[in-house]
Amino acid sequence: MYSATFIFDKKQFDEEFYKLDKSIAESAKKTIGYLGEEAWENPETGRISNVYYWKTMDGLQELMKNPKHLEAKAAQSNWLNGYQIIISQVIRAYGDGGIPHPSSSFNNEIAT
Repeated sequence: MYSATFIFDKKQFDEEFYKLDKSIAESAKKTIGYLGEEAWENPETGRISNVYYWKTMDGLQELMKNPKHLEAKAAQSNWLNGYQIIISQVIRAYGDGGIPHPSSSFNNEIAT
């Protein structure tokens, strides 16, 4: 399983941002092996983190080549005060099953 974490500091969002963001989110859900996503915001700093999960790298690479994603990437300085992307291979995920999570299907694939 792979994850892509998009961490950013918000500048100002406008209608164009929300339109692109919605389009990219819809495209991500249609990529190969998409498992889900989650988002976090630090209330003290306002920093936002979106984490997307895929079964393989294929879906992540598909999203990276998406025209709307490339459009948003080129215009990111209009809306963001900086960003960081972290691409990770998940080697283990586990829990008690009490919370639904995109990695839940991965829990059973690795012997503990």
